[in-house]
Amino acid sequence: MSRSVRTRPEGSGRGLSEAYDTALLDLDGVVYAGGNAIAHAVDSLATARAGGMRLAYVTNNALRTPDAVAGHLTELGIPTGADDVITSAQAVARLIAEQVPSGARVLVIGGDGLRVALRERGLEPVESAEDDPAAVVQGFGGPELPWGRFAEACYAIARGVPWYASNTDLTIPGARGIAPGNGAAVEVVRIATGADPQVAGKPLPPMHRETILRTGAQRPLVVGDRLDTDIEGAFNGEVDSLLVLTGVTDGAQLLAAPPWHRPTYVDADLRGLLTGQPEVTGDADGNGGFQCGSWTATAGEERLELEGEGAALDGLRALCAAAWTAGGEAGCELDSGKALARLGL
Repeated sequence: MSRSVRTRPEGSGRGLSEAYDTALLDLDGVVYAGGNAIAHAVDSLATARAGGMRLAYVTNNALRTPDAVAGHLTELGIPTGADDVITSAQAVARLIAEQVPSGARVLVIGGDGLRVALRERGLEPVESAEDDPAAVVQGFGGPELPWGRFAEACYAIARGVPWYASNTDLTIPGARGIAPGNGAAVEVVRIATGADPQVAGKPLPPMHRETILRTGAQRPLVVGDRLDTDIEGAFNGEVDSLLVLTGVTDGAQLLAAPPWHRPTYVDADLRGLLTGQPEVTGDADGNGGFQCGSWTATAGEERLELEGEGAALDGLRALCAAAWTAGGEAGCELDSGKALARLGL
């Protein structure tokens, strides 16, 4: 979508599910929202799997266990085993286990996903700062997490106990809209203590390492809806990525993205796994604009300009090339409102 990224998989005409051996799929906003499958997800994943692509589900949500996540996906019509699920709880549990003695107690501020992951690493989950924990770990606990749990974390951290967080996503998508995520809860503890946690989840290296260790992927493709976790995580791991527009990222955010938030590919939903991407053409200086399909995008002095007609996604891909070339390493600050309105985005 710019001169610095590919607009189609290596080997012209191949679909993404043929070009990559493993899809590392985010869940919330990609496969489901509010517990219900997103349109086209079930059929698209079935087709990709039937063609030989391995599907692994990689989530920053530390609330549920891999067994629970696999059961939910299977109920949605996506046959999944627990070994196909990688969570930030598993990544943070490995990080803690590398830094505290075997069998150490860990104060858990979160749900069962954290407790199961800690036990898998030979650590003992505890519930109180008075249980002499060697570490504090915080993960998404759902809307029912009592306020007093944050106080327990603060009491232990104030004594010098090291603090870990599964992830710092500020928001999480749900059936009724966008809700506070674990990052918002982490900020509560940060404000009260003045401390900073070690973080394991996307976009940081511990999560990517956990994913590769568990899947053995050789040619992975990260599939996500968030620029600051999924796409940045792929950038940090030096692997390709597909952004789907079924979650929290909109067109304006995509066009303004700095290099580390720019996906290799973009599509409306998981049907993008089954296709290649149409070619974007144009000169590196952007003087003649960038073309995709029947659209031409150029960067003016104040705004991005778009001419043509056809598929909205082709117009968006052309706009990305123009915006990212104009923005360079800083991200594009040109007004994109009129151009996106033409695409209905």
